[in-house]
Amino acid sequence: MDVTENMVRDVCTDAVFERGERYLAEGRVHEIHRVDATVTAVVSGSRQYDVRVDLAADGFAPWCDCPYDGPGTCKHVVAVLLRCVDDRPPDEGDRLDAALNGADADELRAFLREELVTDADLRDRFHAHAGGSTRRSVNELRTSIDRRFEETNPEYDIVFEPIDFTQWFDLANEYRKQGQYRSAMIVYRGLIESLDDNMERVDGAYDHFSSAFRRALDGYVDCVVATERDADTVTDAVAFLDERATSGTPFLAEHFERAAAELREKVGEQSCE
Repeated sequence: MDVTENMVRDVCTDAVFERGERYLAEGRVHEIHRVDATVTAVVSGSRQYDVRVDLAADGFAPWCDCPYDGPGTCKHVVAVLLRCVDDRPPDEGDRLDAALNGADADELRAFLREELVTDADLRDRFHAHAGGSTRRSVNELRTSIDRRFEETNPEYDIVFEPIDFTQWFDLANEYRKQGQYRSAMIVYRGLIESLDDNMERVDGAYDHFSSAFRRALDGYVDCVVATERDADTVTDAVAFLDERATSGTPFLAEHFERAAAELREKVGEQSCE
């Protein structure tokens, strides 16, 4: 978990590193916290940006909600990482563990239930963690993701800044960890359809949205393959990919075609085993 200046330089360009140094020197890093290896912070720029890094992950798994779409990570992440080089925030994990260990089981259950009642996204993740399958349809998930596009820039039909899709990718990953591949497929397909339908509205941070789209598409294919060679599931998935290749956003067509070909190939390899 040690962070060095050279490690930070490895995840950004020289120009971005210098800007990150300046941001740190100007005191723009605020509300910095660490639990175990995860560090979160707010960095002041043209607005307040949320930053998250994992000090134990290869390359720090950086995330920031700024519109940067250049090579490497952004200056806000660099500023937070540089803060961790010489002045890493104290670990709040022990305090959290102590609070959990000292909590009354019934009170903790009541608190968790109250949070689950009011937070649909947390409720989905809880059900996934508990091993349950999703009860939400692709259309329901797509609608919630579409809403994020609408909320990003409500005055115009253009999206200039990146959107955080972490909650849906985390949900899909949780289903995959529990072996609920069909539920993960539904989440990935909701992401794929929403990104495909909204991509022509994007006017900035292209790498961010393209990366999210490819990640969802790859996850979808992997989960289809993992559904125990269900012929109907594979047929439906290939048909979906083929249909989107012709009816969806034109510059994404090649990605759908690639995914359909990859799915056919993987299923064919399984059949020969």
